[in-house]
Amino acid sequence: MSDTDSFIDEVTEEVRRDRLFLMLKRYGWIGGLAVVLIVGGAAWREYSKAQEQAAAQALGDAMLAALEPDAAAERASALASVAAGSGAGAALAKMMQAGALAEADQAEAAVAVLDQIAADGDLPLIYRHTATFKSLGLQADVLSVDERRLRYEALAQPGAPLSLLAAEQLALLDIEAGDSAAAITRLRAIIADATVRQDLKERATQVIVALGGNPDEAEVASEG
Repeated sequence: MSDTDSFIDEVTEEVRRDRLFLMLKRYGWIGGLAVVLIVGGAAWREYSKAQEQAAAQALGDAMLAALEPDAAAERASALASVAAGSGAGAALAKMMQAGALAEADQAEAAVAVLDQIAADGDLPLIYRHTATFKSLGLQADVLSVDERRLRYEALAQPGAPLSLLAAEQLALLDIEAGDSAAAITRLRAIIADATVRQDLKERATQVIVALGGNPDEAEVASEG
């Protein structure tokens, strides 16, 4: 490399450094701001997480305290104050309140609390369906078979969180209506479902046997 080329390279490198220095001087505050935002964002996330954990712990402590009285009516009253807020935690407290009300022979009040949860569109589906399911269970002697069937069918839709439990209730309604064949068919479908829990599978099997049916649908088909 000639002296001229070397000199040109040195000048070029010096110009680059000058430009870089000028850019840092002019725009360096952007990088500083970015660092502040990143650090501040991380700190805010940690603060929010700590607040959420503290709130969850406080809610749990309040629920435990509300469950201490022996009398169901007293527990229901204590849980009512815990359930005064909003969100999933409050919904859980309301379900516990409804359970205490039902235990205290206040079924209508329990149903009103559960129906309030079921109608809250801001809650996850599992909470709303669970509340509806419990509400229907408390109204077995109040609602007609057709009314209960209509509401259980809504819960039994494929993919719904309580679909199999709702299908079991529909099978019991079939039995109540005197249609054992429909009940057996519905119970076999529950048994064949890949997501069925063992306790539900056993219950469905026992009911099918009690009705004089065969739990194994494939075996029945081969015999036919």
